[in-house]
Amino acid sequence: MVTKSKEIEKKEVSYNTFEEIKHIDENGNEYWLARELQITLEYKQWRRFESVINRAKISCEKSGIKIGDHFANVGKMVKTGDSIREIEDYSLSRYACYLIVQNADPKKEVVALGQTYFTIQTRKQELIEKEYENLTEDEKRFYQRNLTRKGNFSLNQTAKNVGVKNFDKFHNYGYKGLYNGETANDIAKRKKIRYREDILDNMGSEELAANLFRITQTESRLKRDNIKGENNANKTHYSIGKNIRETIKKNGGIMPENLPTPEKSLKQLEKENKLSNNGK
Repeated sequence: MVTKSKEIEKKEVSYNTFEEIKHIDENGNEYWLARELQITLEYKQWRRFESVINRAKISCEKSGIKIGDHFANVGKMVKTGDSIREIEDYSLSRYACYLIVQNADPKKEVVALGQTYFTIQTRKQELIEKEYENLTEDEKRFYQRNLTRKGNFSLNQTAKNVGVKNFDKFHNYGYKGLYNGETANDIAKRKKIRYREDILDNMGSEELAANLFRITQTESRLKRDNIKGENNANKTHYSIGKNIRETIKKNGGIMPENLPTPEKSLKQLEKENKLSNNGK
C-alpha cells in the first residue's frame, strides 16, 4: 500500500518533470518539444504519440484556433549509421500540450497528472496576464520583485549543485552580460542608491522583467546542458545576460542601464504602506 506522503511525493516529481522539459525562446515565450513530451508521457513509439498530436490538432482547429500558432514543425536532420534522415518534432505551446494530454491515454497515471498540470497552469497564466495588465507600475514592481526573489533562490540552489561557491562573482557575471560590463556595485553607484541597498528593489517593472529572464534562462541552461564547474557556470551566466541584451537591442528596446530608476525603492514603499495601515 502506498502511503499518502509517497503519493504526494510522486505527484510533485511528475509535476516538476513538466516544468523541467519546458523551454523559453529569445522573446520569453515558453514551449515544449514533442519528442521530450513523448518520453514524459511514456509513449515508446513516435507513431503512436503522433496520432495523439494529430487528434490534438483537430481539437485545436475545431475551436477556431490556428494550428500553426501552437504546433510549430521543428523537424531536424539526424545521422543514423551511414545515412541522414529527417525526424519530425514540434514546438508546442502550453495550450497545445493541454490538448495533447486531453487526447492521450487516460489510463496512464502520468497523463492524468499532465491533464491536471496543464489545465491548472493554463488557467493560472490567463488569470495572471489579465490581472497584471490592471496593476499600477509599483504593483507590477512588487510582483516582478517577488518572482526575481524566488528565481534567485532557485538559481542559487542549481548553481551550488554545479560547483559555484562565490555567489557574488557568479551573479556579477550575469549583470556584466546584461549591463554591458557593469557589476552590481557599478549599477548601485549609477542608480545612486545607499550602501547595502538591494539594486533589484530600485528597478522598474521592465528592468526587473529583463533580470527575471536572465535568472530563469541561466538556471535552465545550467540544468539542460549539464554545466559543471564554477568557471563554466560563470561563463554561462555572462553569455545568457549578453544574449538577452542583444535581443533587447534587436527588438528596439531600451538598454537596462538606460531605464529610469524609480523615485522610491520597494523597501521605502513597503515601509510607507505599513505606516499607512497602522494609522488606520
